[in-house]
Amino acid sequence: MKNVFLFPGQGAQKKGILKDICEKYPQALNVIKEAEKITGEKISDYLWETEDAELARSDRSQLAITCSSLAIAEVLKSKGIEADICAGFSLGEFAALHIAGLLNFEETIKLVCQRGKIMQKVCDELAAKSNGNMSGMAAVIGLTSEEVEKAILPLTDEKLAFCANLNSPKQTVISASAEGLEKAGELCTQAGARRFIKLKVAGPFHSPLMQKAGDEFSKVLDSVNFKNPEKRIFSNVTGKEITSGEEAKKLAVLHFTNPVRWTSEEKEIAALIGWEERDLSSKWRIIEAGPGSVLSGLWRDSGFAQNINCKAVNCVEHMEEI
Repeated sequence: MKNVFLFPGQGAQKKGILKDICEKYPQALNVIKEAEKITGEKISDYLWETEDAELARSDRSQLAITCSSLAIAEVLKSKGIEADICAGFSLGEFAALHIAGLLNFEETIKLVCQRGKIMQKVCDELAAKSNGNMSGMAAVIGLTSEEVEKAILPLTDEKLAFCANLNSPKQTVISASAEGLEKAGELCTQAGARRFIKLKVAGPFHSPLMQKAGDEFSKVLDSVNFKNPEKRIFSNVTGKEITSGEEAKKLAVLHFTNPVRWTSEEKEIAALIGWEERDLSSKWRIIEAGPGSVLSGLWRDSGFAQNINCKAVNCVEHMEEI
């Protein structure tokens, strides 16, 4: 049996995540403790004590989610389940970079810690410019990405709102300033959107509004060596397979300002595993390793799920079923 590991991104955080897994599996708790030593951050508090509103901050949620994903991957490894193909949604791409061998554990944790702090600082600066009103993201349900792009085009021209995550044929996420979010909601509703849902994230990620954060993170990466992949891994920026460490390093910076092409990644992965085969589930398994089950839902809506599902593994019950 071969495995595809999908790692969730920011927004998957929730107070109490991973608690039951860490209580049952010492190797999961060891991942958290090792990350705390590396960063000096009390990550266990972020996971189990921090309320959701505070946990949504990038400087907390990014460490919490990444450590959760890597802890789950470590438990799966102890059960003999390892990834053959990796992909991560937004922040989740850093867990994928580690599992695919491009970054070691310490490099991954340090980069995620610095990335979260840089992004939170830029988000706070954007809020200060808007009298404390937070920029952010919203999911548009019921329109295609082309329809969303057309609806918000006047705001994109004004640099107020952008298509940020191409999640599924049924869902596109936009990033916007505080003013842009309100106007985009009106425009998308007028265009026929069924729902416009503001997300639990701290800023307008994957859009030109995060250019400053990308520039700062680029300096952080100057001293980091990305190795070539040991396992197959796919990029949010291109929607295609990453072929070298040098490419991955460049994409890690472009990640800040470019949309997440998740539908393209799903298409590439589906083709690679031969999704049309009727007995596919006896050959491949798709696992969402991390908090929540967003990616499992997106796979279900992808058009590629008729012969193989994506299973979320985020609690002891799921771990025992796998």
